[in-house]
Amino acid sequence: MFYAFIISAVLLFAGVLLLGIRIFFVKGGQFPNIHIGGSKELKNKGIACATTQDRDARNRVKPLNITELIDQITE
Repeated sequence: MFYAFIISAVLLFAGVLLLGIRIFFVKGGQFPNIHIGGSKELKNKGIACATTQDRDARNRVKPLNITELIDQITE
């Protein structure tokens, strides 16, 4: 039982170390940006992530003017 725990801990440590080679051993290293918005090719094609597209769409809509709406209804 104890040996299984030690082997598991060593394998887990090795996995984390191998996944983090770029982070731990490269100066200024960081995780790669795998989001759609981080891809230069997709930016060139005008493709963005859903959150960014939703935010842009909401910003393009003009705010609702209640008095103008009431005037249109009463006419």
